[in-house]
Amino acid sequence: MSSDKILVTGANGFIGRMLVRELQRRGYNTCCAVRSHSEPDVVDTDLIEVGEVDASTDWSRALVGVDIVIHLVGRAHILDDTAVDPRAAFNAVNRDGTRRLAESAATAGVRRIVYVSSIGVNGDHTDTQQAFTEEMAAVPHNDYAASKYAAEQALAEIANRTGLETVILRPPLVYGPGNPGNFLRLLQLVDKGVPLPLGSVRNQRSMIYVANLVDALIAAAFRTEAAGRLYLVSDDELVATPQLISDLAGLMGKPTRIWPLRVGALRLAAKCTGKSDELEKLIGSLVIDSRKIRRELEWAPPFTQHAGLAETVHWFREKGNS
Repeated sequence: MSSDKILVTGANGFIGRMLVRELQRRGYNTCCAVRSHSEPDVVDTDLIEVGEVDASTDWSRALVGVDIVIHLVGRAHILDDTAVDPRAAFNAVNRDGTRRLAESAATAGVRRIVYVSSIGVNGDHTDTQQAFTEEMAAVPHNDYAASKYAAEQALAEIANRTGLETVILRPPLVYGPGNPGNFLRLLQLVDKGVPLPLGSVRNQRSMIYVANLVDALIAAAFRTEAAGRLYLVSDDELVATPQLISDLAGLMGKPTRIWPLRVGALRLAAKCTGKSDELEKLIGSLVIDSRKIRRELEWAPPFTQHAGLAETVHWFREKGNS
């Protein structure tokens, strides 16, 4: 067991809560940073409040004695964003906040920082012939993805200048107990038996169960081979949206309510209602080639997609999210 002290930022978020629990279960010396003690769903451990994360955040107290940082805190992509300047808001937290943390970590003598970026840095879709890989040029498709890529670039510059080890992971959609956003909305629709016009969709999607991502983050934190590396990470399985809906309905004990509507008609309707981005996440393909992390770190997802979906549905029903 490593004696390294690990700081998790965003420790009371969806990924952070599970990461902290798993680190503690494995016996690692773990400390946690959050923006505010008033945030909900705080993990059951001591927390260090750092306030807003941006170019002026004071990380000094959180970094005392820390060897490894796993940086999760960030401004997530938000549908119907109400920020006056969303690009500036994303950059303030994701780019400038990450740069500030890395600079502070290097000054404090931290050895390594593991950063959770986004597959959106690669783009918003793949075709049926080619999956995303680490070697492909970055094509961030929105302000959120661009801010995550800018953070990656800031980390690379700081690593070259200071010797701070960096590891970057780009996951696709993360699902699991406590998941917010689009996946939670899909669970609610399936649970309510809303008929969905997605029967004609023939796509393939990579996703990652939160416990699989946590396992990959821990490997990235401790494996020597990970220093300076970028990894795309996902579950073993690909899934088509109609199959995902069918799987969720089966786990809920609900009938699968899908009817076919031509994809062109779906896109037209989404364009007319301003929901094109949301629709593409359901009907488009996004496939990840995660062989690099499996080869270099000898990592494999410890949970199947079916097991991850079953745990997610169990949480959904237990918590009464319907």
